[in-house]
Amino acid sequence: MNIPTDRKYTESNEWIKVEGKIGTVGISDFAQDQLSDIVFAEVIVAEGDEVKKGDTIATVESVKAAADIYAPTSGKVIALNEALGGTPEVINSAPYEGAWMIKIELSEPSEVDGLMDAGAYETFCASQH
Repeated sequence: MNIPTDRKYTESNEWIKVEGKIGTVGISDFAQDQLSDIVFAEVIVAEGDEVKKGDTIATVESVKAAADIYAPTSGKVIALNEALGGTPEVINSAPYEGAWMIKIELSEPSEVDGLMDAGAYETFCASQH
């Protein structure tokens, strides 16, 4: 299982990579593995939207299940991954590179401190089996 150490993770399996005041958000390798072959992805927020930690920002569907994706922190949506809708399978092959979903300008940077680092997330994932 791939868990990059340069980001933080949620119990609902989202990751956020923070650079300055900007957070890039996607779903973890563990999440895409649990979902299996992803056939549909849709970001349901728009650029300029304000999201709160825990708000639904996207949905993904696989051959096994559908899942909502949640904002790991609060902020203003400043970019969407437009390519994701046409190539949802990239979530399976590159969950940390090409499969980011949104970028947000953090309004509550301290919320990041409450998320799991890679080691804690690895322990969390192991407990989910």
